[in-house]
Amino acid sequence: MKKTIFLLCLLLSGIASAQTIKTPSEFLGYELGTQFSRHHQVVAYYEYLASVAPANVVLKTYGYTNERRPLMTAFVSSQENIENLEAIRISHMESTQGKGQADKAIVWLSYNVHGNESVSTEASMQTIYELLTLKKEYLENTLVIMDPCINPDGRDRYVNWYNENKNTPFQVDPNSAEHHEGWLSGRANHYMFDLNRDWAWLTQVESQQRLKVFNQWLPHVHVDFHEQGVDSPYYFAPAAEPYHEVITDFQRNFQTKIGRNHASYFDANGWFYFTKERFDLLYPSYGDTYPTYNGGIGMTYEQGGSGRAGLGIKTSLGDTLTLKDRIAHHHTTGLSTVEVAASQVQELNQAFKAYFKNKDFSYKSYVLQGKTGDLKALATLLDQHEISYGKTSEKTVKGFHYGQGKETQMRMAENHMVISTNQTKGTLVKVLFEPTAKLADSLTYDITAWSLPYAYGLETVASKTEISQDKKLVFNTITNQEKAAMAYVAPWESMQDARFLAALLQENIRVRYSDTDFSVEGKNFKRGSLIIHKGDHKNMKNFSAKLTALANAHEVVLSPTNTGFVDRGKDFGSSYVPMITDKKIAVLKGGPTGSLDFGEIWHFFEQQLQYPITVIDASYFNRVDLSTYDVLILPNGRYGSFADSSVTKELKSFVRGGGKIIALEGALSVFSKGDFDLKEKLSDHEQEPLDIYEMGEREAIKEYISGAIYETSVDPTHPMAYGFGSKYFSLKLGANAYEPLKEGTVAKLASSTPVSGFAGSNTISKMENTLVFGVEQQGKGSVVYLVDNPLFRGFWQGGKLFFVNALFMVP
Repeated sequence: MKKTIFLLCLLLSGIASAQTIKTPSEFLGYELGTQFSRHHQVVAYYEYLASVAPANVVLKTYGYTNERRPLMTAFVSSQENIENLEAIRISHMESTQGKGQADKAIVWLSYNVHGNESVSTEASMQTIYELLTLKKEYLENTLVIMDPCINPDGRDRYVNWYNENKNTPFQVDPNSAEHHEGWLSGRANHYMFDLNRDWAWLTQVESQQRLKVFNQWLPHVHVDFHEQGVDSPYYFAPAAEPYHEVITDFQRNFQTKIGRNHASYFDANGWFYFTKERFDLLYPSYGDTYPTYNGGIGMTYEQGGSGRAGLGIKTSLGDTLTLKDRIAHHHTTGLSTVEVAASQVQELNQAFKAYFKNKDFSYKSYVLQGKTGDLKALATLLDQHEISYGKTSEKTVKGFHYGQGKETQMRMAENHMVISTNQTKGTLVKVLFEPTAKLADSLTYDITAWSLPYAYGLETVASKTEISQDKKLVFNTITNQEKAAMAYVAPWESMQDARFLAALLQENIRVRYSDTDFSVEGKNFKRGSLIIHKGDHKNMKNFSAKLTALANAHEVVLSPTNTGFVDRGKDFGSSYVPMITDKKIAVLKGGPTGSLDFGEIWHFFEQQLQYPITVIDASYFNRVDLSTYDVLILPNGRYGSFADSSVTKELKSFVRGGGKIIALEGALSVFSKGDFDLKEKLSDHEQEPLDIYEMGEREAIKEYISGAIYETSVDPTHPMAYGFGSKYFSLKLGANAYEPLKEGTVAKLASSTPVSGFAGSNTISKMENTLVFGVEQQGKGSVVYLVDNPLFRGFWQGGKLFFVNALFMVP
């Protein structure tokens, strides 16, 4: 009887709450699912909930996007938990140190990382409403953190486009324009970066700001809501193989537990779904894997629909899929996730605490050394991930040497870094730094290699013994004192130096560089070193003050000299010390280019190099006078129909007249035929006489390279390779191959077998001795070929200087 009265009171309480809090439909003024809500409307609803239910909702703005839209999290729980929010956080984080007795479940729900996968933000509003009304019991021992829209810029781009193009009423015919986004879709953020590939690399402001909050909580459970093709049934955990080897049995089993709970709801409604297919847990920069490598249960949920579905669309089976349907599915799995977590609080806390106990990883420490600029860039990334590092007093370190591919000793340089797996983020350290990830299955959803020592171009040893960190790694602030001199020499080693050059050119400071190694006044300098000469600035007031200020701002050491008469090499007035001219740069957009591929270049210039570009759309490209530009960049893409005879003729004329073209990946196809030296290399593998239908996908991957790392041989005397040695590790994203150039090969594969990652068996002979980077001279100009893309996803730090050299150093 008492139980009945209690349940009745609880029900009446829920009804009362539902009556005092407006539903999303009531607040928005239209039925949820009949329109797409713009970001400001979503923000307004969450702000409304925080105002009418302050005992249960705390709303925090954690940052802003490039287009100045707010990024926010809603903390949702019982009144007691909200009042003790910071105490709950502290107790939870103590578990990472093996301390405390945490007794709450932390669930983080992330919505709309891909802007045109827009249903999840709509579903988030219904989910938070029901958590505050009909499902309040879930919140007694659970804190739910909700990020209603990770990618507001992309979402509003899609929503605005859809509202401009939809029929009224909406048209379900898939051929209707409202189901066909243009080249610039809403998937990516402002810079056309895929934010669901950026959790580990943190190149984007959305990722950087979000991770600060995420690291304060490290949730037990994290869900990343997505959409997929229109005809696909719903996908939820457990994930597909390969799982990374660090994923624990508990993490695997809890995914299954949640999946079975979802299945019970979907079965009851007659909804289709699938599990254990397509979406694996390997690549570390996803919204499911990154939380997993930080101790949580990270999961992706995929609803059929995406940017094609609109408010409603007819599937290939003839069924109509509506936005309301899609909301119902995401809303159901969101609540189901919280339900399971609320029922397993003790289990989650015990497993979370156990996860952070010192792991018996094969490699205990990673020791890295190299250029200061690259070490500083890596240290910045580690600080963002809250990964600790230091230095050692040891003179040599023994272990697996990444560059040599074998066990050996490395003599320690002054500039070095030691990173141990014996720390809170030790598992993440292993995943990001291990030489190669163990593949349980070669069928993967993304790249299979990403090791940061290769990505940052640092000499590295992985040690099976823990290396002492008895020194703190501190990068001293560079402070050049203004000093009168005839000339100043600056290093050319890293992106730090590249940004300095870009700043100098924009301040009209003239810069030269040396084509050879040289010595002057007892100091040695490498080829590519920058030379800023007083004689080039006779009419510039406060020249040395401006130069010194820029050098200090970019933390570049200036070496003043009072003579251009070198001890070794070429004198400063030699033709071997040419001027670096300010470049007017154009980048092709739209048409044949990939939007993400263009975005990498756009972001590189504006946010990394900080140098202006002109963006030219393919729709009017043939009306542009290219002769007004010094450099034309062709991003990766599919250039088949674009590269007709008239366009090819225009490009040839531009180059022969003194222009420079930089072609990346797929853009090389424009130059592999006709009057250029570039020649594609085809596979000599013979087709199997009979393909087995069931094994078709596995047979196909024999021809693929799934983002693997290769060792390359480099000509360090070539201007495009200034700042590099004779060896470079390149990330190869596909199996397109080209023969080395007759003249101008800058880098080629040293081995056709990758040092890390998957390459299909039929690619081995095809890739042997193939081009990686090259420059072909044509008339007065040149074409730079980048078979591999050093700007891919913005994280391959060690290769970016090749691209800068192509801009400024290559004649």
